[in-house]
Amino acid sequence: MSQFEYPRPQLVRDNWVNLNGKWRFRFADGSDNRTPDSDAAWTHEINVPFAPETELSGIQDTGFHRYCWYERDFELQASDERTILHFGAVDYSARVWVNGKLVAEHEGGHTPFSADITHALNSNGKQTVTVFVEDDPADLAKPRGKQDWLLEPHSIWYPRTTGIWQTVWIEQVPRSFIHRLRWTPIFETFEIGCEVFAGGDILEDMFVEVKIWHGEQLLADDHYKLVAGEANRKIALSDPGIDDSRNALLWSPETPTLLDAEVILRCGDQVVDHIKSYTALRSFHINRDRLLLNGRPYPLRLVLDQGYWPESFMTAPSDEHLKRDVELAKKMGFNGVRKHQKIEDPRYLYWADKLGLLVWEEMPSAYRFTPRAIQRIVKEWTEAIERDYSHPCIIVWVPFNESWGVPNLTLTQAHRNAVEALYHLTRTLDATRPVIGNDGWEASATDILGIHDYDCNPEKLKARYEVSDPVRTLFDQRRPGGRILTLDGFPHRGQPIVLTEFGGIAFDPNATPEDGTWGYTRAHTAESYLELYRNLLKVVNETFMFSGFCYTQFADTFQEANGLLNADRTPKLPFEVISAATRNVQLQQTSDIDPEEKGAGPA
Repeated sequence: MSQFEYPRPQLVRDNWVNLNGKWRFRFADGSDNRTPDSDAAWTHEINVPFAPETELSGIQDTGFHRYCWYERDFELQASDERTILHFGAVDYSARVWVNGKLVAEHEGGHTPFSADITHALNSNGKQTVTVFVEDDPADLAKPRGKQDWLLEPHSIWYPRTTGIWQTVWIEQVPRSFIHRLRWTPIFETFEIGCEVFAGGDILEDMFVEVKIWHGEQLLADDHYKLVAGEANRKIALSDPGIDDSRNALLWSPETPTLLDAEVILRCGDQVVDHIKSYTALRSFHINRDRLLLNGRPYPLRLVLDQGYWPESFMTAPSDEHLKRDVELAKKMGFNGVRKHQKIEDPRYLYWADKLGLLVWEEMPSAYRFTPRAIQRIVKEWTEAIERDYSHPCIIVWVPFNESWGVPNLTLTQAHRNAVEALYHLTRTLDATRPVIGNDGWEASATDILGIHDYDCNPEKLKARYEVSDPVRTLFDQRRPGGRILTLDGFPHRGQPIVLTEFGGIAFDPNATPEDGTWGYTRAHTAESYLELYRNLLKVVNETFMFSGFCYTQFADTFQEANGLLNADRTPKLPFEVISAATRNVQLQQTSDIDPEEKGAGPA
């Protein structure tokens, strides 16, 4: 990735160094030595941030490897400032040394961590960072999402991602610095909540100056004193009153208005630290059985996105690929994505913020229920919410999917307790967004009822959900996916209903019975593929019960051939045809259904 793609887009400094690129690497099979060994041979060179299983890493070894080591040299002169070493994500646990001194330990494969390495730097400017990774491929009690525990990918699971898979970088910050920043839009009163947390040396006479712009127009220029290293204020914006004027300031997929921000940390009259950020004014709320964006009913048209690339797995080949995925989802007529079983790279969320795409964020599942598994989920989920809280594109949090990791919800109280606890924890950490406790079926504590139903017969789907008494017929008698929709003691209370997985039509004209590709149903011609997709989308768009839907899926992913796009992001049908069907509108001419934009994926 280019040096100019700043990895933390809502807290940006100029003084940073990208450590992606060539590192020394070795697997440590058969050895659980967890300290650097200067005598051990480095057997490979790896291209960070790509996992060793991937083609772009330069290694492409998809075997079982529990332990591995990384090392690289870099030059950085020690200074009066602090030096912070950042890792975007390392799967699954990591220990980090700088010049032989242990500086960090972290567990959790999808969330960032950092360390102040100032004390470990050599005065001559020549530095070495060493990383030990443990990622047990057989451990089902850790959050692993779609990473397979079998040697070869099977069913709906994919190859593993071991070790470093997001950007490694260094920044130099003052002795006192802006450590963390949180933005909270308050649509009802036209305010922006701003929380600033200082790090390093906490001094008595510290203030923050916060400026917010809409384009060239300065909206706010506020000054706050830090108390115990924190400031928490609401910044009032001038409310234009009528919708036409209000809409110029509001963020939505149709008009993704971002408000640029600058935060300056001062000690007395001296500027101590200075960062750039952005926020947005938008709300996403529930009113009875409908979802409201900025106070108005807003039907969701989501597509399920696994977030994998053939050559690089969970890591995008470049920042341009992340941007292009956002553009392609919008080009196919969707206004949002459900990021499935993955905490996506912050750069994707930046592009979703900037270009206008709603995002449901979902915790990668563990597949065993143990006290340790729940502890790991709680820790990593808390870190994910803290990392992504300020992104306006995120509208829903989903801690569990399809009872994965809590398989006995109908029978075991402890499993129910886990879902309810994560629901309430999430609502506590973020009271501004709806939460789905367990998406798909067997719902208990939830703000939205998500249903997964892969019946690809449009008439059957229509009959199932066009019912006059859903409480009796749908929730008590019919079982989409063979599972009850709500647990005993948690009847449907009028929450919005969203069909959060359906479709999954596989279409690959070059597929053979031997290649192992699959979908929930299969179309054999472009004509039949379009007809089935169009008819399914017509049903879900016109079913009054639904406040939205999420089609499976965005792109083919390994053995799953049920994407609207091929794995290389070229379309299976022309984009305008897909978009019209997604939005349930009629094109004037639809006779030509050969894909027109073979170059749709980034080069």
